[in-house]
Amino acid sequence: MGTCPVRCQTDMSILENQPESAMPDFQDSITVSLNNYPTFGHTELTMVIGEKLTIISDDGDFMMVRSSTTGRESYIPTSYTAKVTDRWLFTGLGRYKAEELLLHPSNQTGAFLIRNSETHRDSYSLSVLKRTNPSYMDSVKHYRISRLHNGWVYISPRLTFPSLHHLVEHYTEFTDGLCCRLTLPCFIQGADTDARPVPTTIRRPTINWKDISRSVIFKRKRTESGHSLVSEGLREAISSYLQMTEGHDHSWDT
Repeated sequence: MGTCPVRCQTDMSILENQPESAMPDFQDSITVSLNNYPTFGHTELTMVIGEKLTIISDDGDFMMVRSSTTGRESYIPTSYTAKVTDRWLFTGLGRYKAEELLLHPSNQTGAFLIRNSETHRDSYSLSVLKRTNPSYMDSVKHYRISRLHNGWVYISPRLTFPSLHHLVEHYTEFTDGLCCRLTLPCFIQGADTDARPVPTTIRRPTINWKDISRSVIFKRKRTESGHSLVSEGLREAISSYLQMTEGHDHSWDT
């Protein structure tokens, strides 16, 4: 049985019309170097900051890794690395290192990553690069991503999302208060050859529910672009709601 729609009073906006082809929940992860190693001079580098590493062994505090840049193997502290999931979600990364990674010459305006907040537990931070006039220093902006009790996330409390994926998807299309639109995830040496681009959203037209009749919902009416006006999931939810409340007056009936 579908989920019953519930009307509640709030000043927060939500995504009422979720796209049928929403951003997939990828779980692939890679390990990235956060430092040049070794850090002292007079020794040829075995790995460089911002590159993909292959883990050979891991004993917790230290790991043996192979550099995708030099091909050399090194026994390094685990704290010298970050885990990256879905290509843009970094674990074990602070604000300073986020800026260092985003300021890599291969990144352009809109390059971004998401990391755990250093100051607020159970929150995230979105770090975005906006390259400015060459006469000025490049700037990395940071935005706190807060989490609601139901697991939804937001930067602005007037616009909430069911997941980080939906948040990223939205801000690739609209700035909505950010310094710029998100473009590509932060450059990772050795990983960008097979990187997944951030998918674009298929936006449905805004629906005026007061003017919607039962026939419009259940006859699978399509827009000029060929997309259904109401998604299959929403249609099933409304159908279940109507069945449960059969005999009562409905605003959809005309």
